[in-house]
Amino acid sequence: MAKIMSENLRWELAKELGVDHIVQTEGWGGVPSRECGNLVRKAIELAERNLSNSKF
Repeated sequence: MAKIMSENLRWELAKELGVDHIVQTEGWGGVPSRECGNLVRKAIELAERNLSNSKF
């Protein structure tokens, strides 16, 4: 399976959303589905922002 998001970005987003302590103690599987959805939403927002900034 291809890696879509770097591990560093995942950690940055987890810290921003305040779930990094869950990842540290339980792993990514311990993050509640609602928070996973929030992580995905943040990643999409970041990607869209980066795309709009890279257009000429």
